[in-house]
Amino acid sequence: MNILRVILFPLAVVYGLVVGIRNKLFDWGILPQRSHPIPIIGIGNLSLGGTGKTPLTEYIVRLLQTDYSIATLSRGYGRKTKGFVLADENANAFILGDESAQYATKFPNIAVAVDANRNRGVDMLRKSKPNLEVILLDDAFQHRYIRAGLSILLTDFYHLYSDDYIFPSGTLRESCSGAKRADIVVVTKTPAVLSPITRRRISQALKLKNKQLLLFSKIDYGLLTPFSNLNSNPLKKQYSHILLFTGIANNYPLQDHLRQFSSDLSVLTFSDHHDYTENDIRQILKAFEDIFSKNKILVTTEKDAMRLKAQQSHSAFKEIPFYYVPIFTAFHNGDQEKFSKAIKGYIGGMYKK
Repeated sequence: MNILRVILFPLAVVYGLVVGIRNKLFDWGILPQRSHPIPIIGIGNLSLGGTGKTPLTEYIVRLLQTDYSIATLSRGYGRKTKGFVLADENANAFILGDESAQYATKFPNIAVAVDANRNRGVDMLRKSKPNLEVILLDDAFQHRYIRAGLSILLTDFYHLYSDDYIFPSGTLRESCSGAKRADIVVVTKTPAVLSPITRRRISQALKLKNKQLLLFSKIDYGLLTPFSNLNSNPLKKQYSHILLFTGIANNYPLQDHLRQFSSDLSVLTFSDHHDYTENDIRQILKAFEDIFSKNKILVTTEKDAMRLKAQQSHSAFKEIPFYYVPIFTAFHNGDQEKFSKAIKGYIGGMYKK
Protein backbone atom coordinates (compact mmCIF):
# COMPACT_ATOMS: atom_id res chain seq x y z
CA MET A 1 0.00 0.00 0.00
CA ASN A 2 1.59 3.28 -1.07
CA ILE A 3 1.75 6.38 1.13
CA LEU A 4 -1.30 8.04 -0.46
CA ARG A 5 -3.42 4.97 0.20
CA VAL A 6 -2.24 4.98 3.81
CA ILE A 7 -3.19 8.66 4.19
CA LEU A 8 -6.61 8.07 2.65
CA PHE A 9 -7.27 4.82 4.50
CA PRO A 10 -9.38 6.40 7.31
CA LEU A 11 -11.68 7.96 4.71
CA ALA A 12 -11.90 4.60 2.94
CA VAL A 13 -12.94 2.96 6.21
CA VAL A 14 -15.73 5.49 6.73
CA TYR A 15 -16.88 5.25 3.10
CA GLY A 16 -16.77 1.44 3.21
CA LEU A 17 -18.76 1.41 6.44
CA VAL A 18 -21.49 3.63 4.98
CA VAL A 19 -21.76 1.55 1.80
CA GLY A 20 -21.67 -1.68 3.81
CA ILE A 21 -24.56 -0.53 6.02
CA ARG A 22 -26.53 0.45 2.92
CA ASN A 23 -26.02 -2.99 1.39
CA LYS A 24 -27.07 -4.69 4.61
CA LEU A 25 -30.27 -2.65 4.69
CA PHE A 26 -31.07 -4.00 1.22
CA ASP A 27 -30.06 -7.55 2.23
CA TRP A 28 -32.36 -7.41 5.27
CA GLY A 29 -35.28 -5.96 3.28
CA ILE A 30 -35.34 -2.67 5.18
CA LEU A 31 -34.57 -0.77 2.00
CA PRO A 32 -36.96 -2.01 -0.71
CA GLN A 33 -35.95 -3.71 -3.93
CA ARG A 34 -38.40 -3.86 -6.79
CA SER A 35 -38.66 -6.61 -9.40
CA HIS A 36 -40.33 -6.24 -12.80
CA PRO A 37 -42.26 -8.79 -14.89
CA ILE A 38 -39.79 -8.58 -17.78
CA PRO A 39 -36.27 -10.05 -18.16
CA ILE A 40 -33.79 -7.50 -16.86
CA ILE A 41 -30.04 -8.05 -17.22
CA GLY A 42 -27.76 -5.83 -15.14
CA ILE A 43 -24.18 -5.12 -16.22
CA GLY A 44 -21.84 -3.42 -13.77
CA ASN A 45 -18.64 -3.49 -11.75
CA LEU A 46 -17.23 -2.88 -8.30
CA SER A 47 -14.65 -0.36 -9.48
CA LEU A 48 -14.99 3.21 -10.75
CA GLY A 49 -15.31 2.50 -14.45
CA GLY A 50 -12.99 1.22 -17.14
CA THR A 51 -13.88 -2.49 -17.08
CA GLY A 52 -15.52 -2.76 -20.52
CA LYS A 53 -19.24 -2.47 -19.76
CA THR A 54 -20.07 -0.75 -23.05
CA PRO A 55 -18.62 -3.39 -25.43
CA LEU A 56 -20.17 -6.18 -23.33
CA THR A 57 -23.57 -4.48 -23.46
CA GLU A 58 -23.19 -4.23 -27.24
CA TYR A 59 -22.22 -7.91 -27.34
CA ILE A 60 -25.48 -8.83 -25.58
CA VAL A 61 -27.47 -6.61 -27.95
CA ARG A 62 -25.96 -8.43 -30.94
CA LEU A 63 -26.64 -11.77 -29.26
CA LEU A 64 -30.34 -11.05 -28.70
CA GLN A 65 -31.55 -8.45 -31.18
CA THR A 66 -32.72 -10.89 -33.88
CA ASP A 67 -34.90 -12.82 -31.41
CA TYR A 68 -36.13 -10.22 -28.95
CA SER A 69 -37.27 -6.62 -28.71
CA ILE A 70 -34.50 -5.01 -26.62
CA ALA A 71 -33.90 -1.79 -24.73
CA THR A 72 -30.87 -0.41 -22.93
CA LEU A 73 -31.34 1.72 -19.85
CA SER A 74 -28.56 3.66 -18.16
CA ARG A 75 -28.09 6.70 -16.00
CA GLY A 76 -26.74 8.65 -18.97
CA TYR A 77 -23.56 9.83 -17.29
CA GLY A 78 -22.39 13.22 -18.56
CA ARG A 79 -25.63 14.17 -20.30
CA LYS A 80 -27.09 17.67 -20.07
CA THR A 81 -30.69 16.47 -19.68
CA LYS A 82 -32.68 15.36 -16.63
CA GLY A 83 -35.18 12.62 -15.93
CA PHE A 84 -36.31 9.97 -18.39
CA VAL A 85 -35.23 10.39 -22.01
CA LEU A 86 -35.94 7.95 -24.84
CA ALA A 87 -33.60 8.24 -27.80
CA ASP A 88 -34.92 9.50 -31.13
CA GLU A 89 -33.28 10.47 -34.41
CA ASN A 90 -31.94 13.69 -32.85
CA ALA A 91 -30.35 12.08 -29.81
CA ASN A 92 -26.66 12.68 -29.14
CA ALA A 93 -24.15 12.51 -26.27
CA PHE A 94 -25.44 15.77 -24.76
CA ILE A 95 -28.94 14.31 -24.55
CA LEU A 96 -28.12 10.69 -23.65
CA GLY A 97 -24.50 10.55 -22.46
CA ASP A 98 -21.76 9.05 -24.61
CA GLU A 99 -22.43 5.33 -24.05
CA SER A 100 -26.17 5.55 -24.74
CA ALA A 101 -25.56 7.80 -27.76
CA GLN A 102 -23.24 5.09 -29.04
CA TYR A 103 -25.93 2.42 -28.58
CA ALA A 104 -28.52 4.57 -30.34
CA THR A 105 -26.18 5.21 -33.27
CA LYS A 106 -25.04 1.62 -33.73
CA PHE A 107 -28.36 -0.12 -33.02
CA PRO A 108 -31.21 1.98 -34.48
CA ASN A 109 -33.68 -0.92 -34.11
CA ILE A 110 -33.51 -1.11 -30.32
CA ALA A 111 -34.88 1.29 -27.70
CA VAL A 112 -32.26 3.35 -25.87
CA ALA A 113 -33.27 5.23 -22.73
CA VAL A 114 -31.65 7.03 -19.81
CA ASP A 115 -32.93 7.71 -16.31
CA ALA A 116 -31.09 7.97 -13.00
CA ASN A 117 -34.15 6.35 -11.39
CA ARG A 118 -33.95 2.86 -12.90
CA ASN A 119 -37.38 1.69 -11.67
CA ARG A 120 -39.06 4.71 -13.21
CA GLY A 121 -37.01 4.17 -16.35
CA VAL A 122 -38.26 0.59 -16.68
CA ASP A 123 -41.86 1.72 -16.13
CA MET A 124 -41.54 4.44 -18.77
CA LEU A 125 -39.86 2.09 -21.24
CA ARG A 126 -42.60 -0.53 -20.88
CA LYS A 127 -45.24 2.17 -21.29
CA SER A 128 -43.51 3.64 -24.37
CA LYS A 129 -42.67 0.22 -25.87
CA PRO A 130 -45.50 -2.22 -24.99
CA ASN A 131 -43.88 -5.05 -26.97
CA LEU A 132 -40.55 -4.75 -25.18
CA GLU A 133 -39.11 -8.16 -24.17
CA VAL A 134 -35.66 -7.57 -22.59
CA ILE A 135 -34.04 -4.63 -20.80
CA LEU A 136 -30.28 -4.25 -20.34
CA LEU A 137 -29.29 -2.12 -17.35
CA ASP A 138 -25.92 -0.53 -18.03
CA ASP A 139 -23.74 0.26 -14.99
CA ALA A 140 -26.34 -0.84 -12.48
CA PHE A 141 -24.57 -3.12 -10.00
CA GLN A 142 -24.90 -0.61 -7.14
CA HIS A 143 -28.47 0.46 -8.10
CA ARG A 144 -30.11 -1.93 -5.69
CA TYR A 145 -33.57 -0.36 -5.60
CA ILE A 146 -34.14 -2.33 -8.80
CA ARG A 147 -33.63 -6.09 -8.83
CA ALA A 148 -32.07 -7.40 -12.02
CA GLY A 149 -33.08 -10.97 -12.84
CA LEU A 150 -29.56 -11.70 -14.05
CA SER A 151 -26.56 -9.77 -12.75
CA ILE A 152 -23.23 -9.59 -14.61
CA LEU A 153 -20.14 -8.24 -12.83
CA LEU A 154 -17.04 -7.17 -14.78
CA THR A 155 -13.48 -6.93 -13.54
CA ASP A 156 -10.37 -5.86 -15.45
CA PHE A 157 -7.72 -8.58 -15.87
CA TYR A 158 -4.98 -6.12 -14.94
CA HIS A 159 -6.93 -4.55 -12.05
CA LEU A 160 -8.92 -7.34 -10.42
CA TYR A 161 -11.29 -6.17 -7.71
CA SER A 162 -9.67 -8.72 -5.38
CA ASP A 163 -6.42 -6.72 -5.61
CA ASP A 164 -8.06 -3.32 -5.11
CA TYR A 165 -9.08 -1.15 -2.15
CA ILE A 166 -12.18 0.79 -1.18
CA PHE A 167 -12.36 4.35 -2.53
CA PRO A 168 -10.54 6.70 -1.95
CA SER A 169 -7.63 4.41 -1.04
CA GLY A 170 -8.43 2.47 -4.20
CA THR A 171 -11.09 2.46 -6.89
CA LEU A 172 -13.72 0.13 -5.40
CA ARG A 173 -17.24 1.50 -5.00
CA GLU A 174 -17.93 -1.17 -2.39
CA SER A 175 -16.07 -4.05 -0.77
CA CYS A 176 -15.17 -7.23 -2.65
CA SER A 177 -17.93 -9.05 -0.77
CA GLY A 178 -20.41 -7.32 -3.07
CA ALA A 179 -19.33 -9.70 -5.83
CA LYS A 180 -21.48 -12.40 -4.23
CA ARG A 181 -24.55 -10.69 -5.72
CA ALA A 182 -23.39 -11.47 -9.27
CA ASP A 183 -24.67 -14.44 -11.26
CA ILE A 184 -21.88 -14.10 -13.84
CA VAL A 185 -18.41 -12.63 -13.34
CA VAL A 186 -16.52 -11.71 -16.51
CA VAL A 187 -12.79 -11.00 -16.38
CA THR A 188 -12.28 -8.49 -19.20
CA LYS A 189 -9.35 -7.16 -21.23
CA THR A 190 -7.35 -10.38 -20.91
CA PRO A 191 -4.39 -11.13 -23.18
CA ALA A 192 -5.16 -12.75 -26.54
CA VAL A 193 -3.72 -16.03 -25.25
CA LEU A 194 -4.92 -17.13 -21.83
CA SER A 195 -3.43 -20.21 -20.21
CA PRO A 196 -5.34 -22.65 -17.99
CA ILE A 197 -2.90 -21.78 -15.19
CA THR A 198 -3.84 -18.11 -15.38
CA ARG A 199 -7.55 -18.94 -15.38
CA ARG A 200 -7.07 -21.11 -12.32
CA ARG A 201 -5.03 -18.42 -10.52
CA ILE A 202 -7.71 -15.78 -11.09
CA SER A 203 -10.49 -18.16 -10.09
CA GLN A 204 -8.70 -18.77 -6.78
CA ALA A 205 -8.13 -15.04 -6.26
CA LEU A 206 -11.79 -14.10 -6.83
CA LYS A 207 -13.13 -16.87 -4.56
CA LEU A 208 -16.52 -17.15 -6.22
CA LYS A 209 -19.32 -19.41 -5.09
CA ASN A 210 -20.09 -22.62 -6.97
CA LYS A 211 -23.31 -21.19 -8.41
CA GLN A 212 -21.47 -18.21 -9.94
CA LEU A 213 -20.25 -18.50 -13.52
CA LEU A 214 -16.71 -17.22 -14.17
CA LEU A 215 -15.85 -16.30 -17.77
CA PHE A 216 -12.94 -14.61 -19.53
CA SER A 217 -13.11 -12.08 -22.36
CA LYS A 218 -10.73 -9.98 -24.42
CA ILE A 219 -10.96 -6.89 -26.59
CA ASP A 220 -11.21 -7.07 -30.36
CA TYR A 221 -10.73 -3.89 -32.36
CA GLY A 222 -12.52 -2.79 -35.49
CA LEU A 223 -10.97 -0.91 -38.39
CA LEU A 224 -9.91 2.70 -38.00
CA THR A 225 -13.06 4.64 -38.86
CA PRO A 226 -13.06 8.21 -40.23
CA PHE A 227 -14.49 10.70 -37.75
CA SER A 228 -16.46 12.24 -40.61
CA ASN A 229 -16.56 12.27 -44.39
CA LEU A 230 -14.12 15.17 -44.21
CA ASN A 231 -11.50 12.78 -42.81
CA SER A 232 -11.99 9.84 -45.19
CA ASN A 233 -8.43 9.56 -46.46
CA PRO A 234 -7.27 6.11 -47.62
CA LEU A 235 -6.01 3.99 -44.73
CA LYS A 236 -2.44 2.70 -44.68
CA LYS A 237 -0.87 -0.26 -42.91
CA GLN A 238 1.83 1.79 -41.23
CA TYR A 239 2.22 5.37 -40.05
CA SER A 240 5.26 7.33 -38.97
CA HIS A 241 3.41 8.71 -35.95
CA ILE A 242 0.02 8.31 -34.24
CA LEU A 243 -1.37 10.82 -31.77
CA LEU A 244 -3.99 9.23 -29.53
CA PHE A 245 -6.24 11.27 -27.25
CA THR A 246 -8.84 9.75 -24.93
CA GLY A 247 -11.32 10.66 -22.22
CA ILE A 248 -11.84 7.16 -20.83
CA ALA A 249 -10.78 5.46 -17.60
CA ASN A 250 -8.17 3.09 -19.07
CA ASN A 251 -6.58 3.52 -22.49
CA TYR A 252 -3.64 1.13 -22.13
CA PRO A 253 -5.17 -1.70 -24.25
CA LEU A 254 -5.84 0.75 -27.08
CA GLN A 255 -2.26 2.00 -26.88
CA ASP A 256 -1.02 -1.57 -27.26
CA HIS A 257 -3.30 -2.09 -30.25
CA LEU A 258 -2.16 1.06 -32.05
CA ARG A 259 1.52 0.26 -31.68
CA GLN A 260 1.18 -2.32 -34.45
CA PHE A 261 0.52 0.58 -36.85
CA SER A 262 3.33 2.85 -35.69
CA SER A 263 6.45 2.64 -33.57
CA ASP A 264 5.89 6.26 -32.51
CA LEU A 265 2.77 6.79 -30.42
CA SER A 266 1.99 9.96 -28.47
CA VAL A 267 -0.86 10.05 -25.97
CA LEU A 268 -2.99 12.86 -24.55
CA THR A 269 -5.11 11.67 -21.63
CA PHE A 270 -8.20 13.49 -20.38
CA SER A 271 -10.55 12.56 -17.54
CA ASP A 272 -13.20 9.86 -17.97
CA HIS A 273 -16.29 11.14 -19.86
CA HIS A 274 -14.44 14.39 -20.54
CA ASP A 275 -16.37 17.21 -22.22
CA TYR A 276 -13.93 18.68 -24.71
CA THR A 277 -13.64 22.46 -24.66
CA GLU A 278 -12.34 24.70 -27.42
CA ASN A 279 -9.06 24.94 -25.49
CA ASP A 280 -8.84 21.15 -25.39
CA ILE A 281 -9.36 20.92 -29.13
CA ARG A 282 -6.73 23.61 -29.72
CA GLN A 283 -4.33 21.64 -27.50
CA ILE A 284 -4.98 18.44 -29.48
CA LEU A 285 -4.57 20.16 -32.84
CA LYS A 286 -1.36 21.89 -31.75
CA ALA A 287 0.09 18.61 -30.47
CA PHE A 288 -0.72 17.03 -33.83
CA GLU A 289 0.75 19.97 -35.75
CA ASP A 290 3.97 19.78 -33.70
CA ILE A 291 4.62 16.18 -34.79
CA PHE A 292 7.32 16.43 -37.45
CA SER A 293 5.99 13.90 -39.95
CA LYS A 294 3.72 13.89 -42.97
CA ASN A 295 2.59 10.29 -42.51
CA LYS A 296 0.72 10.84 -39.24
CA ILE A 297 -2.84 10.37 -38.02
CA LEU A 298 -5.00 11.45 -35.08
CA VAL A 299 -6.95 8.73 -33.27
CA THR A 300 -9.53 8.62 -30.48
CA THR A 301 -12.05 6.19 -29.02
CA GLU A 302 -15.60 5.64 -30.21
CA LYS A 303 -16.98 7.16 -27.00
CA ASP A 304 -14.88 10.29 -27.44
CA ALA A 305 -16.02 10.53 -31.05
CA MET A 306 -19.64 10.51 -29.86
CA ARG A 307 -18.98 13.43 -27.52
CA LEU A 308 -17.13 15.41 -30.19
CA LYS A 309 -19.91 14.84 -32.73
CA ALA A 310 -22.47 16.10 -30.21
CA GLN A 311 -20.38 19.26 -29.92
CA GLN A 312 -20.43 19.69 -33.71
CA SER A 313 -16.64 19.60 -33.79
CA HIS A 314 -16.37 18.23 -37.34
CA SER A 315 -14.97 21.38 -38.89
CA ALA A 316 -12.11 21.67 -36.36
CA PHE A 317 -10.64 18.40 -37.64
CA LYS A 318 -11.47 18.67 -41.33
CA GLU A 319 -7.90 19.35 -42.46
CA ILE A 320 -6.31 16.32 -40.81
CA PRO A 321 -6.65 12.51 -40.99
CA PHE A 322 -8.74 11.77 -37.88
CA TYR A 323 -10.09 8.33 -36.93
CA TYR A 324 -11.74 6.49 -34.07
CA VAL A 325 -11.44 2.82 -33.14
CA PRO A 326 -14.54 0.67 -32.47
CA ILE A 327 -14.01 -2.05 -29.86
CA PHE A 328 -15.76 -5.38 -29.35
CA THR A 329 -15.94 -8.03 -26.65
CA ALA A 330 -14.76 -11.54 -27.57
CA PHE A 331 -14.77 -14.56 -25.27
CA HIS A 332 -12.05 -17.17 -24.84
CA ASN A 333 -12.45 -20.80 -25.86
CA GLY A 334 -15.82 -22.20 -24.78
CA ASP A 335 -16.80 -19.18 -22.71
CA GLN A 336 -18.80 -17.69 -25.59
CA GLU A 337 -21.14 -20.69 -25.58
CA LYS A 338 -21.43 -20.64 -21.78
CA PHE A 339 -22.29 -16.94 -21.81
CA SER A 340 -24.88 -17.32 -24.57
CA LYS A 341 -26.48 -20.28 -22.79
CA ALA A 342 -26.70 -18.38 -19.51
CA ILE A 343 -28.24 -15.27 -21.09
CA LYS A 344 -30.74 -17.07 -23.29
CA GLY A 345 -31.53 -19.61 -20.59
CA TYR A 346 -32.46 -16.83 -18.16
CA ILE A 347 -34.70 -15.07 -20.70
CA GLY A 348 -36.33 -18.32 -21.83
CA GLY A 349 -36.95 -19.29 -18.23
CA MET A 350 -38.68 -15.97 -17.54
CA TYR A 351 -41.12 -16.46 -20.40
CA LYS A 352 -41.90 -20.05 -19.39
CA LYS A 353 -43.20 -18.92 -16.01
